[in-house]
Amino acid sequence: MKPLSYFRRSVVVFPLAALAALAMFVINEISYRDATASLDALAERSAARGYLNDLAKSLLNAETGQRGYLLTSRDDYLTPYRDAQEGLHRSIDWLKSHYAGDLESRALVEKLIETSDEKMSELATTIELHDKGADQAWRDLLMSNIGSEKMDRLRELTEQLLAKESTLVDLERKSIYQTLMLNRIGVSAMAAISLLALFMYLRQTVLLEQQTREESRRVATERDRLETEVTARTLQLKTLAQHLQTIREDERSLLARELHDELGALLTAAKLDVARLKSRLGAASREALERLAHLNETLNGGIALKRRIIEDLRPSSLSNLGLVAALEILLREFSARSEIPIEATLEGVELSPAAQLTVYRLVQEALTNIAKYAKAKKITVTLAPHGDSAVRVAVHDDGIGFDDSVPRIARHGLIGMRFRVEAEGGDMRLQSAPGEGTLIEATLPALPAMPVDEAAAAPIAEAPVHEEAA
Repeated sequence: MKPLSYFRRSVVVFPLAALAALAMFVINEISYRDATASLDALAERSAARGYLNDLAKSLLNAETGQRGYLLTSRDDYLTPYRDAQEGLHRSIDWLKSHYAGDLESRALVEKLIETSDEKMSELATTIELHDKGADQAWRDLLMSNIGSEKMDRLRELTEQLLAKESTLVDLERKSIYQTLMLNRIGVSAMAAISLLALFMYLRQTVLLEQQTREESRRVATERDRLETEVTARTLQLKTLAQHLQTIREDERSLLARELHDELGALLTAAKLDVARLKSRLGAASREALERLAHLNETLNGGIALKRRIIEDLRPSSLSNLGLVAALEILLREFSARSEIPIEATLEGVELSPAAQLTVYRLVQEALTNIAKYAKAKKITVTLAPHGDSAVRVAVHDDGIGFDDSVPRIARHGLIGMRFRVEAEGGDMRLQSAPGEGTLIEATLPALPAMPVDEAAAAPIAEAPVHEEAA
């Protein structure tokens, strides 16, 4: 198969194939022209033989009509004679035209015409003598060998021309046979080339299919590897996001405790010192009392700010009062600040502490986005069981909305909410349209119901004691 492979890979294969096809076309065209020319020549040869036979036949008919007229003196015997004259002229004219380009044959035709004229003159002379009543004269002319010699000469010239035509016919037949053989060889060669081309095409097709299958297998293997790698990387990213979120919440809790313990103790001590100073000064200095009152108000503002920061970092209400109460406080404070009415439907659900914090942060982030972008006039918040093993939380507003099918760059808050929910094994859906508001809905797995005995034995969390003085 090496020669075939080389032939297939060669850059001159197509030009050679095109040249071979062109050569076959030229050979076929030449063969066709030669064959048609030979057939036309054969037709001419056949017509020449016919006209030569017609000439001899016309002379015989003329002689037969002359003999009948001389013996019977009946004019109806001259009819073949006169018809023969017309046929003789027609044959002579055609033969002159046919052999005009052949010098040798034209000489024979001229001799044939001359002899025919002499024979017709001899026939006309006997008839003329008969019509004049010179019976002995036409009988002597008839009995002479002049007519027989003329007919023998005519027969000899005709046979020479017929022999020449037969030779030419044989040559034309050989030419036709050669043309047919050439066509046969050409068709056979073209068939062989076509079979070779078909074989090469089929082989190339098989090789291409094998390469395609190999490429498909390679692509499938690479796709599976990439899918496995993407799945592993996605799992790693989700795990990392959950870990980072956990670290973030732990840092917030630690910072909230530090603020509560350290800063709260400092502010409380400062308030106590202010109270002692105020009691000792009495009414000694009005300006000093005013300064102490202002300092006390400043400390109260600092304590309130500290509480608000602690609640933002780690809502104590979520740990002490539960998810429903924490959401109620969050919604009430947000409604008071934004002056947007909120319709809340909150039911008690069983969630893990991490899932409760996820629900709280989701609602908190959704309210923040509404306050920034939605321009809403009403908000609806729902928390309820979803089936037997899930919890559904939804935040819906009637704001301006947006086209959720158009990619947006600033969606870190939504992406963070989605990661939070998916990290807890849940699913989040976002639905929005321009002018139709926005719906953020999440479903998280619920905790299995706790048996009655375990619920009774579970410790009750104590509310933290705030050491700040009023």
